[in-house]
Amino acid sequence: MSRSRLRGRDLEAPFRGVRIRAGSIPSLSEATDPYVRQRQARIHRARTYAPGLHQGHFFSHQTAASIWGAPLPLEFTDDDRIAGYADLALHVSAAGATPFPRATGVTGHRTLASLTSIRQQDGLRVTSPAATWVSLGTLPLFDIVALGDHMCRAWREGRGRPTPGRRSLCTVDDLRAAIDAGRRRGAARLRTAVELIREDSWSPRETRVRCILIAAGVPEPELNVDLFDEHGRFLGCVDMAYRQERVVIEYLGMLHDARWAADVERIAALRAAGWTVIEVTSPLLHRPEELVRRVTAALRR
Repeated sequence: MSRSRLRGRDLEAPFRGVRIRAGSIPSLSEATDPYVRQRQARIHRARTYAPGLHQGHFFSHQTAASIWGAPLPLEFTDDDRIAGYADLALHVSAAGATPFPRATGVTGHRTLASLTSIRQQDGLRVTSPAATWVSLGTLPLFDIVALGDHMCRAWREGRGRPTPGRRSLCTVDDLRAAIDAGRRRGAARLRTAVELIREDSWSPRETRVRCILIAAGVPEPELNVDLFDEHGRFLGCVDMAYRQERVVIEYLGMLHDARWAADVERIAALRAAGWTVIEVTSPLLHRPEELVRRVTAALRR
C-alpha cells in the first residue's frame, strides 16, 4: 500500500505499523458488566496488534489472562474512572535474546525461555495458562486464587453443571511446577494462593466468598453442589453448601435479568425444602466481617 493510502482518513493507526478501518474499535457498551468490557477490550486490542506481532513475541500477563477467559480485577485510570479501551495496556513479552517489545500502548516484558511456555489460543500466540497465572503474582491474593480457580476448573458431570467433560486449562500441579521453574515476582504470594485453589469454583465472586470464610476460620463449604429434596426432586446447583447444617450460600450478581429471576425461584425452593440460604450481594462482599457473622450464625443454629 502506498504511503498516501496509509494516511487515508478512512483508516486509524492503533499501533505503529498497523491500520484498521476508522470507527472499527468497538465501544463495548453492549456489555454492561465492566469486567466483561475490559476482557473484551484486551482481546480486541490483541487481535488488532497481532498482524504486526514480532515472530519472537507473544501476549502475556493481563492480556494473556483475558485471552484465556480468566477473571481479573477491574483496572482504573489515574482519575478513578473504570479503564476503557484505550486505557488498557497491551502486554507483550519476549524470551531470551529476542528484541524487547517497544511500541506506544504496549507494556513490554522479558523472560527466560525456561520460565515460560507458549500456546496458540484462538489464533493468538500467548503464554500457557500456567505461565500466565504465575506471571501475575503481584496481584492481590484473592485475585490470584480466582485466576487459578478458572485455569484449573474441572468440568464434571452433574444435573446443574454446564459442558461436562470439557478439559481444564491446566492443573494445580502445573501451577506448582511453574512456580518452581525459577524466580518469580510475588513467589511467596503465589505459593500461598496455590494451596487455596479449588477445581469446583465457577466465578471470581464465589472464590472471594470462599477465601473470606477460610481466612476467618470458618469451615470450608462444598462448591457448586446439586441439591435434591426428600422426594428426589432437583432443587438446583448451589454455589456453596454445608450439607450437614443444611446451609447454602448463593452469590447474586448485579445484572437484573432472567438469570436473576431464576435465582429468586431457586432460592425460594431451597428455603421451602428446609435449607437456610445466605444471599451474598456485591455490597455484602465488601463487608467481610458481616458475611462471616451471617455464615457463622447460620452454622450454629
